Amino acid sequence: MKVRFLLALLFPFSLLAQQDLIRPYANLITDGIPDIPVSVKQELQRYSESRSASFADWHPKNKQMLISTRFGSVAQLHSLNMPLGARKQLTFFEDAISDATYEPVNGKYFLFTKDQAGNEFGQIYRYDIAAGEIALLTDGGRSQNGGIRWSKDGKQVVFSSTMRNGADRDIYIMDPLKPESKKLLIENKGGGWSVADWSPDGRQLLIMDYRSANESHYWVANVESGIKTPLTDTSVHGVSLGQARFSRNGSGIFYETDAESEFKRLAFMDLNTRKVKYLTNIPWDVESFDLSADGRTVVFTSNEEGLSKLYQLNVAAGVVKEIKSLSSGVYGSPSIHSNGRLIAITVNAHHSPADIYTVDLITLKATRWTESEMGGLVSSRLIQPKLIRWKSFDDRNISGFYYPAPAAFKGKRPVIINIHGGPEGQSRPVFLGGTNYFINELGIAMIFPNVRGSSGFGKSFLAMDNGFNREHSVRDIGSLLGWIEKQPELDASRVMVTGGSYGGYMTLAVLTNYPDAIKCGIDVVGISNFNTFLKNTESYRRDLRRVEYGDERDPAMYKFLEDISPLNNAGKIKSPLFIVQGGNDPRVPRTEAEQMAAGVKSRGGVIWYLEAKDEGHGFRKKANADYQRWATVMFIRKYLLD
Repeated sequence: MKVRFLLALLFPFSLLAQQDLIRPYANLITDGIPDIPVSVKQELQRYSESRSASFADWHPKNKQMLISTRFGSVAQLHSLNMPLGARKQLTFFEDAISDATYEPVNGKYFLFTKDQAGNEFGQIYRYDIAAGEIALLTDGGRSQNGGIRWSKDGKQVVFSSTMRNGADRDIYIMDPLKPESKKLLIENKGGGWSVADWSPDGRQLLIMDYRSANESHYWVANVESGIKTPLTDTSVHGVSLGQARFSRNGSGIFYETDAESEFKRLAFMDLNTRKVKYLTNIPWDVESFDLSADGRTVVFTSNEEGLSKLYQLNVAAGVVKEIKSLSSGVYGSPSIHSNGRLIAITVNAHHSPADIYTVDLITLKATRWTESEMGGLVSSRLIQPKLIRWKSFDDRNISGFYYPAPAAFKGKRPVIINIHGGPEGQSRPVFLGGTNYFINELGIAMIFPNVRGSSGFGKSFLAMDNGFNREHSVRDIGSLLGWIEKQPELDASRVMVTGGSYGGYMTLAVLTNYPDAIKCGIDVVGISNFNTFLKNTESYRRDLRRVEYGDERDPAMYKFLEDISPLNNAGKIKSPLFIVQGGNDPRVPRTEAEQMAAGVKSRGGVIWYLEAKDEGHGFRKKANADYQRWATVMFIRKYLLD
């Protein structure tokens, strides 16, 4: 220790000081990223330790629930028996788990799905509560398995799976206590099939065929024969359907649809007459709902300009009332306990991470069940976003959420534009976690735009970027750059663009279309060429993505996608670019990142590259996410803040 101390005094910047640097972990591939000072980690510490909690399922008999939250590297399943009670961790895997479903009669075991290292080939497992034992129920290979639906007697489940050929999503049936009973029930063509519900008498399945964000269809299948018949007219295009549930007596279904409307409404269809009755008339999307076990009550949420509202429908009277006992925020799917009185719901807001609440449907009292740690952040110091609007190139209104820098920062503030993925996603005013560091500590203003193609603004708006209109959404960002120039508090000469998945494509496209207006960019798991993306993305996704991006097998579309490809326009990029990628990403394969990095680098551009071998479509493991955050701060300081 004395020798180390003397050397540090004599040679304060020698190799000895490198012990105060953070180098990449063995699972990370990096290029261009400098060693990171430990001081960066220390500065970001309290912005890196917040948690969140999400609801998974109610126990069928007891007033207790399964939740997902993180206490180690990734989120795991926990049991929670009372409001703000101790969370008992049940699973301890290296990979995250967020979904689980109890056996619906006695709740002696539950099922959950888990993939490996982010590869999204989810497998179904059974957790025996009394023994604490876990059993794998599906093939454990390169297949996707999920969408579990129980028979009402709890003896069987149906689920969708790609195990037959890796591309088509079929329906299987199984006794979870006898996994050898698993058999193919319904063979399908396409990757968008799922089971919406199992009828009360156990004889029928309600199945959805999802074809795109703008079109889907319902089918009814006989459980004994596996024969399915269309419930909706498959020749009708441009109608999107959502959740669906059989009524208590099985004579009809409650469901979400945007038929005859710009927005999804809650509707009821009589299965004998096929007559449809619309139950809501809110000029915004109904997002999710649940039906009570007695069939008397439906609770549902709506997405109203990014914020959620919660409603209660009295089925017999047809009366809808808003439940106002929850704080403002973005709500998860409501779930009604078997007692018909309590609903569980996850609430996420700009000033607090996602947490679970219940609402008593008689008293309408809200009770908090989890209080996730914020890692030292103070709610009152977190900036509340403002809803902003600007005119795009075609005079259309585009909106987004704007987080101004705190008043303590003087002068014109630099800006980060953060574009959501999807592309049918939507930026909403949720808890930003570590991103708050950029606002609170670096004084950077942030804008989260909802360009055309975003959900939540009607089905016409949702389809406006499809096919040959792809770059219209990029021009929406060009118009936002003009809006930034007009704001006296913002510095239009210091703008960074970033985004994940489709937002990663948008980042690259903005860099190639507006090279003089962007100081730097960060592309996270983004598409660099739609033609190579469609060739290499997993086969179960390919046709679904062609509806959105265009069918590259058409020569005209292939040429168009080549022309707008950021990879083929890499020479136009003048700004430093940071690319982040998961090595196991099945959606946007790492080849998209590798070829973009090579293309920019070969033309003399500045590239930072980060790939995690044990991640998929984004980083979920805390150590990897922390390193990405530290490197991001280094990049922003160097290239945005000078």
